Amino acid sequence: MEVEVKLRLLTAAAHLRLTTLLTPFHLRTLHQRNIFFDTPKNDLSLRRAVLRLRFLQNAAVSAASSSPPRCIVSLKAKPTLANGISRVEEDEEEIEYGIGKECVDSPAKLSDIGSRVLKRVKEEYGFKDFLGFVCLGGFENVRNVYEWRGVKLEVDETKYDFGNCYEIECETEEPERVKTMIEEFLTENKIEFLNSDMTKFAVFRSGKLP
Repeated sequence: MEVEVKLRLLTAAAHLRLTTLLTPFHLRTLHQRNIFFDTPKNDLSLRRAVLRLRFLQNAAVSAASSSPPRCIVSLKAKPTLANGISRVEEDEEEIEYGIGKECVDSPAKLSDIGSRVLKRVKEEYGFKDFLGFVCLGGFENVRNVYEWRGVKLEVDETKYDFGNCYEIECETEEPERVKTMIEEFLTENKIEFLNSDMTKFAVFRSGKLP
């Protein structure tokens, strides 16, 4: 079970102010492309499950610090999001980047991947293979990661076809305490925010900003 604090920053200016304040605590910047798959009848979504490929690349400070791109396959199930605290069952593993790219153009190739996560999707949701699956599309995300006051903050700029959203995420075993700590910091620094009430996937599927 993944437990995260999720707070939505209301404006691009709020995002800029926060990332500027957090600059001394910056660890890395990740460029992510999130792509989703389901059947034409949305069999996974109807059972509150999400199948995602995430392509990610560290933003290199120099050529020497660059790292090869990666691809992570994830299954998320039974999500809840209330009062800015998200709980979701998540399983993920890394797969070959090139194979992942091929699956975006030909989702049936998911059947050819020897993946523990994809095996779970078939077994738990009753699919023989992925031949009937389609690519739903997805969105880009720029994630800045910070080590701050004993927690790891992730500050996202998510780029949908219909606009941008800004969000703080923080995975923790003490969500109420950590949420209060983050909220106090935002309030002290006059950074406008609200509890997130939709997942990024839900925003993507709705086709409009929250």
